[in-house]
Amino acid sequence: MTSYAQLSRRTFLAAPALLALPAIARAATAAAAPPIAIVLDSGGANLSIVDMTTRKVLREEPTFREPSHWALTPDHQKLLVCDATGNAIFFLDPVTGRELGHKLIPDPYQLWFSPDGRYLTVNCLRLNHVDVYHAATLTLAHRFKVGSMPSHLSYTPDSKTVFSSMQDSGTLVALDLTTMTERWHTPIGKTPAGVMWHDGVVLVAIMGSDHVAVIDPAGGKLLRTVMTDKGPHNLFLTPDRQHIYVSNRVAGSLSVLDAKSLNVVKQIPMPGGPDDLCFAPDGKLWIALRFSSQVAVYDPKTDATDHISVGRSPHGIYISTLLTDHPALVAMRLA
Repeated sequence: MTSYAQLSRRTFLAAPALLALPAIARAATAAAAPPIAIVLDSGGANLSIVDMTTRKVLREEPTFREPSHWALTPDHQKLLVCDATGNAIFFLDPVTGRELGHKLIPDPYQLWFSPDGRYLTVNCLRLNHVDVYHAATLTLAHRFKVGSMPSHLSYTPDSKTVFSSMQDSGTLVALDLTTMTERWHTPIGKTPAGVMWHDGVVLVAIMGSDHVAVIDPAGGKLLRTVMTDKGPHNLFLTPDRQHIYVSNRVAGSLSVLDAKSLNVVKQIPMPGGPDDLCFAPDGKLWIALRFSSQVAVYDPKTDATDHISVGRSPHGIYISTLLTDHPALVAMRLA
């Protein structure tokens, strides 16, 4: 018997918005459905769907080759999942995790929608370009060829500029989305990864070293270096905007920064290669552990950590409670 997931993998959706549920139906579904975590198993070519209450894997949804990062559509009707080496973006129901189809796109590694909802920027790490799509139609608006291995990205709150880290080039580039031109391109350190706009500056995790670079968005000048731990990979602002968590993938730890001073206030051991994480409404952190094929559920109040076995090389992680916990979603990308 052919499953829905198998059918959806054969479906090419040029206009994914056609599958949007009415707002009333979506609200009813979200209220009835158990909260889930969707774990992007980049080494296993699938998604692990985890019941957040029982902490059990409910099922696996197949992708093509290497799922990495995700983004919610501005209307929160669909979850987009990148499959870089599979050259596709998969569309999922963000409440249930069921596949709704896919669209073929060259090398989507990391992506996010601009705050105004106009554009979807996609970093193509393998093909060495940054693609900007019209969000409503997913048609290409502009292609930037600005460096080697574009990795992570973040926007200014006014949506006029997107910043992308270039892992192989060791640079950060600022791209003007009004004129579709490069604003500046500056060296910032070996293997830069996570990028986050925060309080008028740009923070970049320097994965090939042991610090976070604080960059002036006007011209790319290095303003400050914040020492964290070996191999900082990504940055996450807490929903209350008081702290920033830095996942140190190589060291196997989390550094907690005060969001105002950017000083480190706590170091948390987190063996297994912590990568991406999400904040749950109960205050716990759900963390993908790349090197141990697990998700860690960490309680910052008690320092207790539980582990859930998932697929190989878990990379990105999404939790459905973000649909009703909008401040956490905003804090993740638009700090």
